[in-house]
Amino acid sequence: MSMNDQVLRDEVFREHRRSMDFEFDAEVVSVFDDMVSRSVPFYSEIQRMIREIAADFALPNTALYDLGCSTGTTFLHLNSAIAPSVRFVGVDESADMLGKCREKLSEHGVTRDCELIRTDLNQGIQITDASVVTLILTLQFVRPLYRERLISNIFEGLNEGGCLLLVEKTVGEDATLNRLFIKYYYDMKRRNGYSDLEIAQKREALENVLIPYKLLENRELLLRTGFRFVDVFFKWYNFCGIIAIK
Repeated sequence: MSMNDQVLRDEVFREHRRSMDFEFDAEVVSVFDDMVSRSVPFYSEIQRMIREIAADFALPNTALYDLGCSTGTTFLHLNSAIAPSVRFVGVDESADMLGKCREKLSEHGVTRDCELIRTDLNQGIQITDASVVTLILTLQFVRPLYRERLISNIFEGLNEGGCLLLVEKTVGEDATLNRLFIKYYYDMKRRNGYSDLEIAQKREALENVLIPYKLLENRELLLRTGFRFVDVFFKWYNFCGIIAIK
């Protein structure tokens, strides 16, 4: 995959718009790759890290699940690093996301067994024979009431020694630090070309949709579910990457 693919620039919140909850609709999907690269700190490095970690855990003739696969960027990063006999399973609730994912996999010549499933992760998921599961900026969109069930579904479907790679936006453990982390994050978005209006409107749109946990809350959830080892592989202010091993 070329990391220099031309993508449409994210201008979804550039103009004043009526307040509404954020949705992964056709408008967002069309600019999503630009949106995530400009909105998530060190996004390309996170993808690189996931690629090298997954390569050490993905066993031949098992499955690798990407829950909230969006446009398929993670699959494209992983494809050349993972044994061809590993089956990719992408799950997303957005039909537009899955359509874009299917298109990108085809364009980049991904020929391995790859299944794309449309489902709402709030309803849980059935996972079988998985050596790796990725949840990249996805759990935060699952209603808190259903998160433990989803993590349990993942744990049950992972093979012994398999891993879950979880990347999340988080809440700081301390209110003062949390405010500072958010300020630094918005500064990053400004450096990446977002205006104050864009930042404010997206924040409002996400308010009832993206509900972050504290890092320790995520860690405790994973340990409570039964994962043997849980560690942080990435941390930048209010973003973190966690690896959990069954």
